[in-house]
Amino acid sequence: MDEQNTPEEQNTPEQDETTPDQAPEAAAEEQPVSEDPVAEEVTSPDPDQEVEVTEETEEAPPEPEPEAPAEEPAPPAEKPAAKEEKKDVIPGADLEPILVEPDKPELSAEEKARLEAEEEEKARREAELAAAEEADAPAADRAPAKMEKGARFLATGKRKSAIARVTVLPGNGKITINKRDLEEFFPRPLHQTMAKQPLVVSGYEGNVDVRVRVHGGGISGQAGAVRHGIARALTEIDSELRGDLKRRGFLTRDARVKERRKAGLKKARKRPQFSKR
Repeated sequence: MDEQNTPEEQNTPEQDETTPDQAPEAAAEEQPVSEDPVAEEVTSPDPDQEVEVTEETEEAPPEPEPEAPAEEPAPPAEKPAAKEEKKDVIPGADLEPILVEPDKPELSAEEKARLEAEEEEKARREAELAAAEEADAPAADRAPAKMEKGARFLATGKRKSAIARVTVLPGNGKITINKRDLEEFFPRPLHQTMAKQPLVVSGYEGNVDVRVRVHGGGISGQAGAVRHGIARALTEIDSELRGDLKRRGFLTRDARVKERRKAGLKKARKRPQFSKR
């Protein structure tokens, strides 16, 4: 019996020991249950507090608006415009170019002397032309001589293989060549100016009519022949014009003609290639 009592007695303290161990667990289980009403009491506000909370919750969303306003994304929209402006402007357009002068080789004494001689010749020619222009001014300002009504002055002009028969008579400055107007017969302004040079220099342009019959040669030769014939006819009207026209070369018969081809040659002087064998 004693042995039986001993285990029972031993079990009783074990049960007692478990009870204190289980007590804190039960207390722990009871504590959250007891905390729930406290949390409910804390979280559950009065009706007045609920209104405040709702107002705060309603007012809370507008607070982040100033942090991300809708106007701030505007600067990115301006960037494309700035890029477009930059595209229109060429990069480096404001920079001044740097001129790199190439290294010129040193000239020998002979080349320097030749260049100096060319410059002197050019200056001399310019001086002669200036003097000729000054001397020509009075001829242009000279009043044309009076011509009787029905008067006619005939002359012949030549250039290369072209021959022009010119008739000058009082009129209004009309020029006909082979029964056609000057602009129609000589479409190029160069040939028109060449044909009218004697009239412009002497001051008879617009005071006489000119009739021309020309044949032979080409267009350039015919224009020179017309100028030569008009200059000769003007010297018959006024003999004082001879010096001015002669100085300009309008009265000189320009006999430069293309040289004829010879037998056995390809051109006037071009020979076929020589072959020894």
